[in-house]
Amino acid sequence: MSNQNFANRGRPNTRFLVIIAVVIAIGALLASTFVFIPPQTSAVVISIFSPGGYRQEPLQSGLHIIIPLAEHLETYSIARQTYTMSASAAEGQVQGDDSIRARTKDGQEVFIDVSVIYSIDPTKLIELHINWQNRYENDLIRPAVRNAIRDAVSQYGVEEIVSTKRAEMEEMITATLFDTLSKNDLVLDSFLLRDIHFSPEYATAVEQKQIAEQQAQQAKFVVESKKQEAEQARQVAQGQADAAVIAAQGAAQARIIEAEAEAKALELIASVLAKNPLMLQYQYILKLAPGVQTIFLPTGNQFILPLPNITPTPTTPVIPAE
Repeated sequence: MSNQNFANRGRPNTRFLVIIAVVIAIGALLASTFVFIPPQTSAVVISIFSPGGYRQEPLQSGLHIIIPLAEHLETYSIARQTYTMSASAAEGQVQGDDSIRARTKDGQEVFIDVSVIYSIDPTKLIELHINWQNRYENDLIRPAVRNAIRDAVSQYGVEEIVSTKRAEMEEMITATLFDTLSKNDLVLDSFLLRDIHFSPEYATAVEQKQIAEQQAQQAKFVVESKKQEAEQARQVAQGQADAAVIAAQGAAQARIIEAEAEAKALELIASVLAKNPLMLQYQYILKLAPGVQTIFLPTGNQFILPLPNITPTPTTPVIPAE
């Protein structure tokens, strides 16, 4: 009697648990029916009811309904993504030195760090899923970048890719990658050639060359300085010589002018004396006694003193007596 009552009391509990389980299952099914796709994300619906096993159109961000148990989602980010290949272990998707090794036209080995900024074409998400699933970085982008870089580097010399032809080479790689990615349902936003470095041997050779060029530039600068100093000294000497010539010419011209003035003065004096001979006596008196204010002249004498005779008098030799 007691056992039967115990069995009867256990049956309602079992029904209750079954009801709870059914409610939970229904809730789970309803919850899995409604799916939310975050922004910058699209999803491929894998469905057992659709031809090919997937819906023909991807689901964009927002709330959607799928068939529980018969459909599930494969989500993809359609935002811009960056794939980096670098010698620095902390920068790239692959740990360790993941720079791209390539050989130039003149046989030099270079190592290149790059970044590729790209995104999935949301209108071609179904094709991307069919062809690549989530392997597109390792199986598509990585080998495409390595191939494009090696092909471009092989067309230039080592000095060209680090100086005059770097931008041209970067444009060539960008065009190649744009074409490759667009054919595989991806959109290339930009290609960044981040760094170019060399083997230790070549880096040493480049450093030595740069040192030699710097020394040559310094020697050239010294030579130019000496030339400038010599030119300045020459110009100073030329200026001094020109000044001396000008001074001599000025002195000569002044002497000519002075001589001409003296000649004209003498001509004027001669003219005056020719017209007035007594002027010479007047000048003689003035020179003789500048302080004399009164002069008495005897009657009938022309001169108060005889004019000095400037003609030398010949001397008579004295003959001694025998």
